[in-house]
Amino acid sequence: MSTPDSAVVKAFLLDLQSRICIGLQALDGSAEFVEDSWKREEGGGGQSRVLTNGAVFEQAGVNFSHVTGASMPASATAHRPELAGRSFEAMGVSLVIHPKNPHIPTTHANVRFFIAQKEGADPVWWFGGGFDLTPYYPYLEDVVSWHQSAKTLCEPFGDEAYPKYKKWCDEYFWLPHRNETRGVGGLFFDDLNKQGFDKSFNFMQAVGNGFLTAYAPIVERRKDTEYGEHERQFQLYRRGRYVEFNLVYDRGTLFGLQTGGRTESILMSMPPLVRWEYAYTPEAGSPEAALYSDYLKPRDWLSL
Repeated sequence: MSTPDSAVVKAFLLDLQSRICIGLQALDGSAEFVEDSWKREEGGGGQSRVLTNGAVFEQAGVNFSHVTGASMPASATAHRPELAGRSFEAMGVSLVIHPKNPHIPTTHANVRFFIAQKEGADPVWWFGGGFDLTPYYPYLEDVVSWHQSAKTLCEPFGDEAYPKYKKWCDEYFWLPHRNETRGVGGLFFDDLNKQGFDKSFNFMQAVGNGFLTAYAPIVERRKDTEYGEHERQFQLYRRGRYVEFNLVYDRGTLFGLQTGGRTESILMSMPPLVRWEYAYTPEAGSPEAALYSDYLKPRDWLSL
């Protein structure tokens, strides 16, 4: 097993952040990212890059963070209690994109690396990450191309990689109080280390590099689709599901808050505008109803 090298991981993550921002700026064609660097009193810091009020993206945030601490937070040790009391180093790139046009899906991606240390013991490390898609007015073509991109990047890592991480994504981004998925899924992985540092790092890089390859064609196809106030209001209502998941279930949000991370950067994932409506029910046979009946449940999209 190769030795973990956090400096190499950090260099990749910083480069990935820059490349994704450049790609998103090109897709938007109007606004640019503004960078906001921050430091954490307990150790580490990061840089948040946010684009607002663009031609295509209402808000897009691409964050890099690298934090250290004397003990692992509860969110990280809940399923790994043996790590309690170890010092830690955590770094990653996390992004959330909220487009203006309701026909363009919201999306989220992140890739991350953790290493926990204890004197007299071997370091414990792992990679995690993934990406997922949250449409409001879904197109089957977009969902299939999204999952095909995910499958393609997984292929060099074995036949079991895509179905395993696709299933994990469906299970992770599930809102039990709503009995629905947050969107149409993608990939989710965590605790990746069994195949050694080099191969695990290669997979994390493939996921990070594959994000724009999967998302950019969808934006290009839908950015000029006409919409009205009805579609806009439904988009704002469905954004509420994003807020519910991130504040109630998301481990990354909990980890950031429990480690004393920068609140503005952690909550960058929140949409700039959102609404809730009591007991909303879509009209039968409507495009809004089709989202609920056909898309907000795990499916084998590549068999359709």
